[in-house]
Amino acid sequence: QVQLVESGGGLVQAGGSLRLSCAASGRTFSNYFMGWFRQAPGKERDFVAVISWSGGRTAYADSVKGRFTISRDNAKNTVYLQMNSLKPEDTAVYYCAADRSYFGVYYRNYNYWGQGTQVTVSS
Repeated sequence: QVQLVESGGGLVQAGGSLRLSCAASGRTFSNYFMGWFRQAPGKERDFVAVISWSGGRTAYADSVKGRFTISRDNAKNTVYLQMNSLKPEDTAVYYCAADRSYFGVYYRNYNYWGQGTQVTVSS
């Protein structure tokens, strides 16, 4: 089992920045692909970004490319999502996810999830 706890969400004006953190515990963190997803009210959970075990490979949704950066610190068992140039359409609950074998965009393929952190971007 892997336990994930997100933090860092909040209210920010359009154009601002936030950094989300996801702290993992329970198993060897460096063995897991880590992803970020988001879900707005009444919508499906959408892929945001994913990072490989070592951090050497990343992938992003088109909507966040060039604005968001995913990174990880395996010594701290933490994955981050740096979000810059935020837009009102980025408003959602952000979730981190972990899986040992899946590096991809489909949320149903991730085995472990955090409880989510709310990000609200005002215009």
